[in-house]
Amino acid sequence: MSDTSFHDPLAGLVFPADGRQSETARGIQRGALRYLAACGMVGVPEFCLASGRRADIAALDARGQVWVVEIKSSIIDFRTDRKWRDYRLHCDRLFFAVGPDFPLDILPDDTGILVADPFGAGLVREAPHHPMPGATRKALTLRFARAAAGRLMGLMDPEALRGIEL
Repeated sequence: MSDTSFHDPLAGLVFPADGRQSETARGIQRGALRYLAACGMVGVPEFCLASGRRADIAALDARGQVWVVEIKSSIIDFRTDRKWRDYRLHCDRLFFAVGPDFPLDILPDDTGILVADPFGAGLVREAPHHPMPGATRKALTLRFARAAAGRLMGLMDPEALRGIEL
């Protein structure tokens, strides 16, 4: 090993399914995360917001802009789950990510739309920009950093996080 190389302890790691999502939702999530990465953003799936709600994906760009992506795997999922309205207070842009067969006309006009499958996603409609207040942004960015770092640390050494609240 040269001085400029290092061993990646996460190389080849396969993440287990958390059991909360269907196979369809996991495929949409994977494609949406790939889209976000292609846009230069990093995403944290199943991100717990200050309100106690759990966003399907929270994403952050290099300038500190925050997107929340709500995954809808079926019409029933969309019609029975209205908690996504609360997410506007925790992001600059709110998107729905849906599969290729989802009827886009039932999604609200004031949200962005990503159509995704396990291999990627495409932007169908840009989300309106509604900037968060500075204090909210700072608190959310700190929560995002702790969640992401805690998950990485937990993968590398599950015992290290004992007693730490993320």
